[in-house]
Amino acid sequence: QVQLVESGGGLVQPGGSLTLSCAASGFTFSANVMSWVRQAPGKGLEWVSNINAGGDSTYYTSSVKGRFTISRDNAKNTLYLQMNSLKPEDTAVYYCAKGTIRGKGTLVTVSS
Repeated sequence: QVQLVESGGGLVQPGGSLTLSCAASGFTFSANVMSWVRQAPGKGLEWVSNINAGGDSTYYTSSVKGRFTISRDNAKNTLYLQMNSLKPEDTAVYYCAKGTIRGKGTLVTVSS
């Protein structure tokens, strides 16, 4: 079955950086569009970014454009999210997603 395991979250100061990883298994990773979504405390799910199967087309929500970079390594079945210039409003649980299937998430807290 599909398994998505996120890692790399933590506490970071405003302006700092983090890289999230998502290890995928149970499906043909290289053939699928992958996404990152997030859920801030007390709020609903928010789509953050998509990447196509080949990794050459990426899309971002406006609030993270220019600060976050999505990428993938199809040889390693791994999805990444490089997050720079982090803001307190980026605080959320970040999920890797294949369609509507998500992992358990990794918490990112941006605070001084």
